[in-house]
Amino acid sequence: MESSRAGARHTDDAAVRAGQARPSVARVYNFLLGGSEHYAVDEAYGGYFDQALPGSPRIAVTNRQAVERATHAAARAGIRQFVDFGCGLPTSDNVHQIAQRYDATAHTVYVDHDPIVVAHVRAESDVDDRTAAVHADIRDPEAILDSAEIRDLIDLDEPVALLFSTVLSFLDDADDPAGAVRFWTDRIASGSFVYVSHFRSGGNAQTTALELKVREAFGRGRWRRPDEIAALLAGLDLLDPGWVPCVQWRAGTDDIPEPPTAWEELIVSGLARKR
Repeated sequence: MESSRAGARHTDDAAVRAGQARPSVARVYNFLLGGSEHYAVDEAYGGYFDQALPGSPRIAVTNRQAVERATHAAARAGIRQFVDFGCGLPTSDNVHQIAQRYDATAHTVYVDHDPIVVAHVRAESDVDDRTAAVHADIRDPEAILDSAEIRDLIDLDEPVALLFSTVLSFLDDADDPAGAVRFWTDRIASGSFVYVSHFRSGGNAQTTALELKVREAFGRGRWRRPDEIAALLAGLDLLDPGWVPCVQWRAGTDDIPEPPTAWEELIVSGLARKR
């Protein structure tokens, strides 16, 4: 990769070809959201969820809606810089678009280890010099911190919103997901926001089958107990309504099914602020 500016780098062709041969979290997610940026291998896994486990695609939908609400919450609080870890493929209302509706000068950096995702983000027609994408792995925070995009666009001495939407669910325990969050919370300014959504373990035989299928597809990650998920935001002030299913998290009453389905109960959100 050659230049530091968003849209100016070239994606490694070999990495792209390798990525097309196996399912991608981002592309399967895009398929479940009704997008078009996926391949046959992604459709096969996405189709399994839709056909063998009816209703499970709602997980993707409610998770996406929750991260959009978290972005609104941070922007309303006056935050004007955002880092979206494991951002996935662009959708109809992206973080930088939401942020710039509050302040046209807002800065956003997207981070993803999938080179196809990064290429798509950089190709978005409305991406300008206030928005950038980093091709990096969340397990290598030093490389992300040292990237030109973070150095150019994010001032860690000012409040920032860090978004970890499901990405920590795809880390093994040995990867230390809590440590991955703590690396950043140790460095961000007071008043910063940190948002996490995560798959919650437990449930019935169908939800266990989904967990096993996800692990089979992507080769790593673990769904965690509520106490393990809560530990991801340890040391921060958890904001209302606490840890709740994404479908309920700061949703309007007209948007919340009563009660949430077993699938919707599987993924929870939490938003915290650094003192």
